[in-house]
Amino acid sequence: MTVRIIPSLIYSLLTVQLIGCTVGPDYSRPQATIPINFKEIKGWKQAQPRDNLLQAKWWEIFKDAQLNVLEEQVIKANQSIAQAEAQYRQAQHLVQSAHAAYLPTGTITGTTNRFRAASGGQSVAPPGIRNVFGTALAFAWEPDLWGSVRRQVESDTGNAQASAATLQALQLSTQATLADDYFQLRVLDAQKALLDETVAAYQKTLEITKNRYLAGVVAKTDLVQAETQLESARAQAINLGVQRAKLEHAIAVLMGKAPAELSIKPVLLDITLPPIPVSLPSELLERRPDIASAERKVNAANAQIGVAKAAFFPTLNLAANKGFQSNTLDTLLTAAKRYWALGPAGAALTLLDGSAKNAQYKQAIDGLDASVAFYRQTVLTSFQEVEDNLAALRILQEEAQVQEKAVAAARQSLTLTTNQYKAGTISYLNVMIAQTVALSNQKAAVQLLGDRLSASVLLVKALGGGWNVAMLPTPDEAGGEVKWSDFLPFPID
Repeated sequence: MTVRIIPSLIYSLLTVQLIGCTVGPDYSRPQATIPINFKEIKGWKQAQPRDNLLQAKWWEIFKDAQLNVLEEQVIKANQSIAQAEAQYRQAQHLVQSAHAAYLPTGTITGTTNRFRAASGGQSVAPPGIRNVFGTALAFAWEPDLWGSVRRQVESDTGNAQASAATLQALQLSTQATLADDYFQLRVLDAQKALLDETVAAYQKTLEITKNRYLAGVVAKTDLVQAETQLESARAQAINLGVQRAKLEHAIAVLMGKAPAELSIKPVLLDITLPPIPVSLPSELLERRPDIASAERKVNAANAQIGVAKAAFFPTLNLAANKGFQSNTLDTLLTAAKRYWALGPAGAALTLLDGSAKNAQYKQAIDGLDASVAFYRQTVLTSFQEVEDNLAALRILQEEAQVQEKAVAAARQSLTLTTNQYKAGTISYLNVMIAQTVALSNQKAAVQLLGDRLSASVLLVKALGGGWNVAMLPTPDEAGGEVKWSDFLPFPID
């Protein structure tokens, strides 16, 4: 009898599962404001060919070997990225946990009971002390009639995909931060080299002034002013060491190292700004991991409405068990002591709950509204970041061209002023002014290059680096790998 009943029961349960409906709204990507083109793209020198989009190792476009080495290491050891990877694995296991609700639960129990039956005329139990031993295998299952489990799986899958995109966004942000810190460090090296050259030039000027003072040609004030100018330049060169040390320490931490483990030798700043391919605004939605993360969270929030709505409908619980029961252990597992039971089966519908379910349903709708607004804001912010850095690169390029002319004019002015001073036609104050102007313009030119490098890195980041939505894990991948050992009643590491 049991052999005939169990297949019929399984068939019935599967049929109930398949014919169950799914309540709640089906997902569609929310609309967002998307411009036809970027406002600041006018005059932008596009990379050739046009379809040569950024690659995964986008930092290689700067052609800096030291930067390439640092970037290759940062993903492997950065602790914030390791944390995000662990959080993604957590999200995958939540998907697996949600899938488990599709299946029945099974338990095996063993019981023992020793008792003395009540005596008297009303008692039907035999008098004396009795033992009852039992063992049973039980199954319980709640069919997903209204799609609550399906919506929960959909929600957890969306959250897992969002977690994967967040991980990619963090990787991109970390890579961009490292590149920016590295270029700022190189700018400091260039400023240090400039100040060292300036110190050497000021030293020669001081020697000239000293000789002129000893010859009685100039007053001691000229000598003191020359010494002041020299020591001031030396102090500026020394001060750069503080900023450089901090940047070097920051790069070490980004790479998952203690600051003492990393030293970056000073080298000349020899970097040409690369052309950066800029996609259309509509394509940006497919290339920014933070936008993908926000969109997947909308999907997850939408599915939660279905979960909350399914709670209004009745639930069905089915159970079956089979076991043995005896008053002696030696006869417990004999055929005569065997029993089976189908049930209890029950349906439940909540009539009064103080509006708790209704509040949860409205909360899910509010959660969807919030996630849609966050998605749209993320899209707008991404457009702003691209526009900001396009404008910055264009304007800084114009400024750099003007600054180059200012540097050349300042150098010429310094040469002329120095010659006039040597000829005795002007005072040393004029030389100091010319030196200050020349140094200030040269430092500004170096800083401008650093600003342009930073804007280039930020533009690459704003464009999503080399990421695209095809890298997002599929629903199956978001659920992670399930091994046969995961179904065992004990963990295996």
